[in-house]
Amino acid sequence: MSEIYNIINKKKLDVVKKKINKAHGLPNECYTSKEYTQIERKKLFEDKWVVIGVASSLPNEGDAKPFDLLGLPILIVRNKKKKIKVFHNICSHRGVKLVNEPGKIKNVIRCPYHSWSYNLDGDLIATPHIGGMNKHQSEHFKKSNSNLKKIRSFVWLDLIMININNNEIPFEDYIKPLSNRWNKFWPLDDRKLIQHSNDYGYFKLTAKCNWKFAIENYCESYHLPWVHPGLNSYSKIEDHYHIQGLPNRFAGQGTVVYNPRLKGKEKFPCFPNWPKNKENVAEYVALFPNVMLGIHKDHFYSYWLEPINHELTLEHMEIYYVGEEAALSNRFKSLRKQNHKLWEDIQKEDVDIIQRMQIGRNSPAYNGGNFSPIMDNPTHHFHKWVATNLI
Repeated sequence: MSEIYNIINKKKLDVVKKKINKAHGLPNECYTSKEYTQIERKKLFEDKWVVIGVASSLPNEGDAKPFDLLGLPILIVRNKKKKIKVFHNICSHRGVKLVNEPGKIKNVIRCPYHSWSYNLDGDLIATPHIGGMNKHQSEHFKKSNSNLKKIRSFVWLDLIMININNNEIPFEDYIKPLSNRWNKFWPLDDRKLIQHSNDYGYFKLTAKCNWKFAIENYCESYHLPWVHPGLNSYSKIEDHYHIQGLPNRFAGQGTVVYNPRLKGKEKFPCFPNWPKNKENVAEYVALFPNVMLGIHKDHFYSYWLEPINHELTLEHMEIYYVGEEAALSNRFKSLRKQNHKLWEDIQKEDVDIIQRMQIGRNSPAYNGGNFSPIMDNPTHHFHKWVATNLI
């Protein structure tokens, strides 16, 4: 606790947690301090369930991807049973980073330093010359004590969720408040219903700003008329409502006028259990800390954040449709292309404005800002989550 207070005055965090009409937002240090970001990594990214990628990006046995979470090296692999496994990406011998680039692991994960090798379940299976020349075993060394260090993981809606410090409640319980809300639209546990698009199902944007700006911007619709004039022409600010999850793990907004304006006679197939009286409802929820979800009657997306440092973030958009034909066939290719461009253009508009917020946080005149008691409730919800979990 004292470490965070050496960087941020306690009063600055306490005021964030006040009622919205008296609260200020997170102080500048939360966006501009390298030292603060290391504390944030521990409190928000190691202690909580966070997203590090999608399972569909590793479709085959032996597929492997390294991921660095604010400097912490992580390795994702698909094992021989086709299950996703996550490990700390370091050799147990001398701490060398094992895998540098995405690729295919044929048989073993081999350390480039002394050739210690691990299978796809992280078990240490080879220790060349550990007992001397051509002696690959040692009575003084037990391999099973030096397996790769596993990271607790769970795949949900294709998202690879991890809890590094193994201190959170089970993910099924963690996500239950949101899954209960959305199960009335479609059964989230039916993975076969959603299919990732291979042609127009992904894009990546670089945001020269702190990751938190993307979340707090996503939570509210207040900015629509000025940042998204095209979107606001048919989905206006007054057509939106707030979503604030309890317990405080997610927040966002929804619209009651979702009506995709894509050219052509074809229409995407819809989720079969989507309520008839909610055909024009769509919801956009940020699951703290680093993923933004969009649920519609005819497609779903996850927009997850990869924080590089305190002022640089990679934003990954993954788009899914109802069934293989909608996601993969030529019949719907034009619609997929249009939908892809729609979301990419909208997110680019957001990136421009959140980058300007990063610049603004360098001003000592800014005190964390104020909130509209009517329009900013979901964003305040997120700020309170950050402030509460820092200490």
